[in-house]
Amino acid sequence: MNIITTDGRGGQHGMTASAVCSISDTPASLMVCINKSARMHALVEANGVLCVNVLSAGQEPLSALFAGHAASADERFAQGSWSAMANGAAALSGALCTFGCRVTSIHEIGTHSMFVCAVEELRMREDGDGLVYFGRAYHRLPQTVTG
Repeated sequence: MNIITTDGRGGQHGMTASAVCSISDTPASLMVCINKSARMHALVEANGVLCVNVLSAGQEPLSALFAGHAASADERFAQGSWSAMANGAAALSGALCTFGCRVTSIHEIGTHSMFVCAVEELRMREDGDGLVYFGRAYHRLPQTVTG
């Protein structure tokens, strides 16, 4: 699971997203898909930057908070510990890794837009288990699998 954040002239906001994918390592780039009706969509377009925070196990409450529609941006960012990436977007302390990105192109596909993003900054933890969501529940994804 991921929390996508943005900040800039359009304002600060964040949302939970599962539709994030690596495109290339040279140049380092990611794809982030956002529903066109989501408030986040217009803000990412206006700001031109985002941060992908790859969640670690135990960050389920933040994932759920950022997935909902009731909490304001201020209420969302009041939870957890945040710092700014070089591009201004919020990086979550304790995330497995954070990618500070600049949007390079936007492709509309049905109800969503695919934001192609150049990775300009990377922060990584040395250890920690991942967090996935399937079957309507969160699950811990162990860092190492023994077999």
